[in-house]
Amino acid sequence: MILVTGGTGFLGSYLLRALVNAGKPVRALYRERIPAQLQDIQQQVQWFQGDILDVTSLEEAMQGITQVYHCAAIVSFHPSTRQCMMQINVEGTANVVNMALDAGVQKLVHVSSVAALGRAKNNAAIDERAEWQDSRNNSQYAVSKYRGEMEVWRGIAEGLNAAIVNPAIILGSGFWQEGSGTLVKHVWKEFPFYTSGVNGYVDVEDVVRVMMLLMDGPVKGQRFVLAAENRSYFDLFSEMAGQLGKKPPHISVQPWMAEVVWRLEKVKGLFSDAKPVVTKETARTAQLQMYYDSSKLLKTLPGFQFKPLTQTIAEICRSFKEDVAAGKLSKQ
Repeated sequence: MILVTGGTGFLGSYLLRALVNAGKPVRALYRERIPAQLQDIQQQVQWFQGDILDVTSLEEAMQGITQVYHCAAIVSFHPSTRQCMMQINVEGTANVVNMALDAGVQKLVHVSSVAALGRAKNNAAIDERAEWQDSRNNSQYAVSKYRGEMEVWRGIAEGLNAAIVNPAIILGSGFWQEGSGTLVKHVWKEFPFYTSGVNGYVDVEDVVRVMMLLMDGPVKGQRFVLAAENRSYFDLFSEMAGQLGKKPPHISVQPWMAEVVWRLEKVKGLFSDAKPVVTKETARTAQLQMYYDSSKLLKTLPGFQFKPLTQTIAEICRSFKEDVAAGKLSKQ
């Protein structure tokens, strides 16, 4: 029996569907409700209501489990979510590792992030050999993912058979209110601004494929960067705009402008309950030029090829337009 944490989230839902389609017996944790996106496979998954912060429920969920996919995490750059993010991404991961060790699971695949690798100097490509450097410039999300990954390495030192994936920005359809789905919404609304930043991207289905290959393969005690391509935000948004039939961004946001905006947003937040659209972390992260190298993965998994980013963008934009036409999203 396979246990999936975070199965109701973006990546986890794609993983659940892939496992079910492969005929695997799956148990999935959920906290409050099962998302509508999974109704078609709801009866084929053994659902277990629990929480990775609740050791008792997690221990019960681990009974009879041989493999664990740990996808549960919070991705946020808002200061108000820092404490919750640290609990889920660090304490929650420690609990999963401990319970997996106690239950004697055969293998765990942990979803970390390229954010946990830190930053390179002089725009050098970042790979698995990158060493984390403490810095005031690290986002709290990056810190949480780094500390969470350290819990997995601690588990490996204690005898846990585990592999780690460090995906770049994951692109996929269906979850338009969070993560990379919000990027498509911004382009749809013809958001005019762009920054000079560069980042890595990977298709959600590729991440799932890699996780399943690592789980069923001999690799252990290693981590892998997952990035199909590195693209500037301007190129990404422009290609999305072309697929959506929208006007591409045309106003370049300079670093000093971003610094002004996040400060204004912070002041505005003092007089309302609304979360700021731009925070200090998002403003500064959007200006960074980050390049990632997945050569190790391609050597480890002969025959595996990432889906071209152009194909991923086309598929996502087509799905978005279909959801808009079906009334699942506002057309505004």
